[in-house]
Amino acid sequence: MNYETADLCDAHGDGVCVVDAIFTEYGAKPVFHGDVCTVRVERDFLLVRQILDEPGADRVLVVDGGAYQGGALLGGQMAKRAVDNQWAGVIINGCIRDVAELATLPIGIRALKPSPARSAMEGVGERDVMVEFGGVKFASGAHVYADHDGIVVAAQALTLVP
Repeated sequence: MNYETADLCDAHGDGVCVVDAIFTEYGAKPVFHGDVCTVRVERDFLLVRQILDEPGADRVLVVDGGAYQGGALLGGQMAKRAVDNQWAGVIINGCIRDVAELATLPIGIRALKPSPARSAMEGVGERDVMVEFGGVKFASGAHVYADHDGIVVAAQALTLVP
């Protein structure tokens, strides 16, 4: 489906929620969309890695890392796994690392900023829970759209109305 987030906003009005413009584009696929899978972690990337090791089926992993900036929740190796497992994208309320490597991978990635340090690896977190950041609530099963203009979320997949 061809879409632009601006067109989705115009066509669907209150049917979409616009995520605050706090994210930077990483990855070689700046335009992506898919069903949402959520995870909430605190300074810990292990659960993120475990989820990205699963078949993605063109979904988007939405990670609420609590805006933690002391270490990355995604790096090049994990992003390669996500590509191999057919994830459409990852949106992280936190940091990433390996920026140059991420720029070569065919996956959509949005995050707050880079950090060279990695976060903990303890497996602490919650999956498939409602998460809220960027002024929007994300639920597993919702649909997210991202392009150069930003990110929008809808309760289900949308079509453009002519």
